[in-house]
Amino acid sequence: MYVMPAPVAVGIDGSPESLAAAEWAAREAVLRGRPLRLLHARNWHPRPGEAEITDAAGRHRARHLLRQAEERVRTACPDVRVYDEQVEGPASAALVKASADAEPLVLGSRGLGRITGLLVGSVALEVVARATGPVVLVRADGTTGERREAARTGRRDVVLGVDVTEPCDEVIEFAFEAARARHARLRVLHAWRAPDPLTLGPGEIGLVSDPQRAEEWLRFLAAVIQVWGDKYADVDVLRTVVDGRPSDALLKAASGAELLVVGHRLTDRPRIARTGPVTHTVIQQAVCPVAVVPHC
Repeated sequence: MYVMPAPVAVGIDGSPESLAAAEWAAREAVLRGRPLRLLHARNWHPRPGEAEITDAAGRHRARHLLRQAEERVRTACPDVRVYDEQVEGPASAALVKASADAEPLVLGSRGLGRITGLLVGSVALEVVARATGPVVLVRADGTTGERREAARTGRRDVVLGVDVTEPCDEVIEFAFEAARARHARLRVLHAWRAPDPLTLGPGEIGLVSDPQRAEEWLRFLAAVIQVWGDKYADVDVLRTVVDGRPSDALLKAASGAELLVVGHRLTDRPRIARTGPVTHTVIQQAVCPVAVVPHC
């Protein structure tokens, strides 16, 4: 009995960002050998006596938005297997539900507005915080020109942010799979901060030079990644350690990357929808697509 593989899913709302996300998702679906699911959520509240008319109008608009997205992805990626779906309910709840069966779920992102300071968007932020599967955020200006060519040729790195003190298998595996699918180099990055007299504990040595400390962190990173490097022997891996804030180091590394992969620890308090400070910063400011992989 044939079982259809889990799709790459993308949320569609008609915005330029969601159309860019649909195009990125179509290429991802072909890379992974998976179908593409275009998803539009309708959260409608008709007035008494107007339910039938409102419902028909909402369905017509949704059909138009999905058709627009389908035309774009078929133009950009003719070989993609695509189907669409309309669902009822708040967009964030529908997308969080979709994330459980998607590999991955892709959403459009506004990034950080230059003037207004608008962030990624309340729906996208809530989905990232609550999703149980990987979510990729794509900006409208991150899939054109040079980046689009890079997506075809695989000339840019996939960047993975790793905390060697708390490495997570789900995040590392996602990054290796992404690099393998693109025939891209995987740049694994760990950021560390030099200690100062206020942070040193009793008996700790604070006179170790920065180069020596960097070499020690690099050895830790190599140990964390070694088993994955053996499993994905066909992936070229560059290990990098940087003295500085993790968010700054990741943003700098991702400035020329094809994809940035970071983790998000799921909270045991489901009513609190928030991401950690590093993940929150990079999804606001990174220009390249950002994959946020949840873990326990």
